[in-house]
Amino acid sequence: MASFLATPREWPRVLTGHVDALAANPADLDAAVRAGAFDGLRKAVRDLGATGTIATIAASGLRGRGGAGMPTGAKWRAASAQPADQRYVVGNGYGADPAVHTDHALLSSDPYAVIEGLVVAAFATGATQAILAVRADDAALVTMLEGAVLAAEEAGFAGEDVLGTGHAVYLAVRPVQGAYMLGEETVLLKALEGKRGQPEQMPPYPTERGLFDRPTVVNSIQTLAAVPWICREGGSAYAAIGAKASPGTALVQLRGPAGGGIAEVPLGTPLRDLVKLAGGPGPRPLKAVLVGGPTGGLLPAELLDTPYEFDALRSAGAHVGSGSVVIADDRTCVVDLARLLTRFSADNACGKSIPCRIGLRRLYEIGDRIAGGRPKPTDATLLGDLAHDITASGLCDHERLATLPFTSGMRYFRSEIDDHILRSTCPAGVCQPIAVAAGAAHRDPA
Repeated sequence: MASFLATPREWPRVLTGHVDALAANPADLDAAVRAGAFDGLRKAVRDLGATGTIATIAASGLRGRGGAGMPTGAKWRAASAQPADQRYVVGNGYGADPAVHTDHALLSSDPYAVIEGLVVAAFATGATQAILAVRADDAALVTMLEGAVLAAEEAGFAGEDVLGTGHAVYLAVRPVQGAYMLGEETVLLKALEGKRGQPEQMPPYPTERGLFDRPTVVNSIQTLAAVPWICREGGSAYAAIGAKASPGTALVQLRGPAGGGIAEVPLGTPLRDLVKLAGGPGPRPLKAVLVGGPTGGLLPAELLDTPYEFDALRSAGAHVGSGSVVIADDRTCVVDLARLLTRFSADNACGKSIPCRIGLRRLYEIGDRIAGGRPKPTDATLLGDLAHDITASGLCDHERLATLPFTSGMRYFRSEIDDHILRSTCPAGVCQPIAVAAGAAHRDPA
């Protein structure tokens, strides 16, 4: 399990501000309250009201931390405007990327931040049902969260009469089983309904027709954990943190040859600073940074000044995704890494659409052919054309983003791909039976 990394003192701690106070027992409600838990809820229900709370969240510029970066205030406003006999709020704490543990780290170190955010979201949108979805195989976490929910209800922070306001918010911890696709909100809703986890065509969006065909807000738990801080400190204070178009902080899991861990990072922080925080590439030269998890983009060392935030990363050919940043040194083969990532995406595809079910598999097969020393002269063109077709016709972001390892590789490391296809060499000395290029990077200095 990854641990929280020490960050510069000037970096704000919005999501992890109570972690130290709860180190002895994360489920200790009294300790959480002494540290400031539920102050944001009090301000929301007693001072701001539902409309004012949504306006505050909108003014903060908070964007969803689930990867897409949708404005949270707009999502809440859309759900609250829908006429309905029931509305739902769902916190996605499943943590779909198996190599990223930010969701687990947040839930297991400060469950009340997420619970408070869920209650505020339900109050603001007029929902009486709030669901926290987590992995079914993490029994210890499920038990701890159920205890924390019960403690919050007994203290009046949730349940049939939230802080004496007469507004009811019933919380439920829902263990779910599935795979990587549960990171997509419509897939998660299907799983909560006991149906096959496949994405739905949008529109209509979940804010119109979501869980059981009722208006539903789906937020990542990082998004929800930021809500109490915003209610307490104000939207303008949050908007002043990080990048102008992507305010606030995010949990990022850093991994590299020299180590890594989880860090709360102000959005807009250059990738160069994240690489340093993880200990850098070690004694070898840095070759690439994989940003966004299995569907992320491979960015070269020349782009380390790229800000870690939604829009800048998308422009560069990557994305925030699951909140993963992996540092690769010169022993990494771009072709080999891209094909492995694409195989993961193909294996985890739900199979609903042809671009996903067949297109990703063919994309992997081309990469496997190139890495295995059996390339066709036209493979570079085939990679580009197929990736374009998948992106243009995909049903959900899984298949559209799953092309990024190869498209970013073609964009920034084309010469290495050409070495494999045209010269039957692997400069990194990874791919076999391709001949290793002279002076391959895998050799240790004499």
